[in-house]
Amino acid sequence: MKAVIQAKELSRKFGNLVAVDHVTFEIFQGEIFGFLGSNGAGKTTTVRMLTGVIDPTDGTAAIQGHDIRKASLLSRTHIAVVPEEANVYLDLTIWQNLMLMAELHGIARHQRTKKATHLLDTFGLSDKIKQKARTLSKGLRQRLMLCAALVTGPEILFLDEPTSGLDVQSARLIRKTVRDMNQNGLTVFLTTHNMTEASEMCSRVAIIDKGRIVAIDSPEKLRSTISARQYVEVSFADAKPEINELSSLSGVSQVDVDHRMFRLYTNFPGQVITEVVRLVDQKGLEITDLSNCKPSLEDVFLHFTSDSKEKDL
Repeated sequence: MKAVIQAKELSRKFGNLVAVDHVTFEIFQGEIFGFLGSNGAGKTTTVRMLTGVIDPTDGTAAIQGHDIRKASLLSRTHIAVVPEEANVYLDLTIWQNLMLMAELHGIARHQRTKKATHLLDTFGLSDKIKQKARTLSKGLRQRLMLCAALVTGPEILFLDEPTSGLDVQSARLIRKTVRDMNQNGLTVFLTTHNMTEASEMCSRVAIIDKGRIVAIDSPEKLRSTISARQYVEVSFADAKPEINELSSLSGVSQVDVDHRMFRLYTNFPGQVITEVVRLVDQKGLEITDLSNCKPSLEDVFLHFTSDSKEKDL
């Protein structure tokens, strides 16, 4: 499989602050690659280096084989970037925004008209092409930003929190369209705080913490690395057992409580479910919900990042 992005020992310092610390990874053609990290972990700095906004302090990176420093113009010809905050030209119409972006990237007139028409239809903007961008809602502006990026015909699309704060319809449409275009060969570099979005969309994810990559693999394989964090979730009607009664059940390693919901961590969920049912029968209680849950990508993220480790100390 061809690597379209290669980062080797990529680093960036701001004075004495090390924002990105010897990061190494590859992204392969046709992937949706998730890049996850807390605020300040180094996500944005990494993206800014890869997209040519700032230079690395140390290390190298290449996009489609072009070094981001030695051949910066060539490396940028292959990409498009959609930032979290839509920065469209507010006094231009939707159509004018797309035509300007396509023209700046040297797209021939007949091609940009055809591409723009198709994209506007795909993103549900065809009936608004004469509206100025400043009149659009956040969701519609984000759709316009995606259209403006895609009309240039990129091979690699950088998406920064593409659905953050959007209405349900816009978020769903953006996710679906990105997946569809990925099926047609578009490589996507996705930064997001939405763990469900990352889990559903990404073939692989990397977790960055304090400037370093602490985990990288498919969401499913990452979840399997913390199988000890699987749990049984149970809630009760009016009466409920004491926490110590649940924590003393065979196979339970930890109990967390959220109102009437108990989370029993265990390596033996089947055994714990049996023990819970037996306890409920003995005490004459009523279960309102009982389920066996595997670790989520959010659990993986918390496991590998410093925030959770510091809380556990």
